Amino acid sequence: MKDLRTLIGKQLEVVVSGKNHHTGILIDAGLDLIVLYDGYRYLYIPIVHVQHFQQKTSFGEQIESPTSQVPFDSQTESISYRKTLEHARGRFVEIYVTGNQSIHGYVNSIMNDYFTFYSPVYKNLYISLNHVKWIIPYTQSAAPYSLDQQSFPVKPASVPLSRTFEQQCKRFVGSIVVFDLGEHPNKVGLLQQVDSNIIDLVKGNGEWIYWNLEHIKTIHVP
Repeated sequence: MKDLRTLIGKQLEVVVSGKNHHTGILIDAGLDLIVLYDGYRYLYIPIVHVQHFQQKTSFGEQIESPTSQVPFDSQTESISYRKTLEHARGRFVEIYVTGNQSIHGYVNSIMNDYFTFYSPVYKNLYISLNHVKWIIPYTQSAAPYSLDQQSFPVKPASVPLSRTFEQQCKRFVGSIVVFDLGEHPNKVGLLQQVDSNIIDLVKGNGEWIYWNLEHIKTIHVP
């Protein structure tokens, strides 16, 4: 892949997994992450999900360079996906993982291959690091759905945290779980077993279905 740092300051069209298109000015690039400014927001996009990109050289609408400060300043260190998540802890962010909607809330704990996320809609989510398509930070004073802190206290998960996503999933054996925000009825059910990355799930109608954990993006317990 072309050294993306040579394109900093240029306007790019970037296609991300899931046929998502973003156009913006490349602000920064690291080994596993790029920062794109689309004229309104800064998008932090893991490179593993960048399918292809090209420089916008047409004379169409041009995006003006940002006048606001980059949310996570990396002038003193190279930017990376994990460092970005560390900077995002306790700050209101929007995260896109799957489906037709983003998740709004706060990053709490960051483990080996997943992190915990608190949302006013889904409460505590466990999100695989491998499936985040982009992160959008908001201003320090912003809060999800314009809620104030009294009506939206950030509540860390009461369940003990394991080091890996698979180990954490095993903690929910015997519980009703929702995978991938419940985008499909086959991803809601009673978790029976997790073994060798295979999940045994009993659906509402009593049928069993088996999921490859590598393809599970989020977990939450309703």
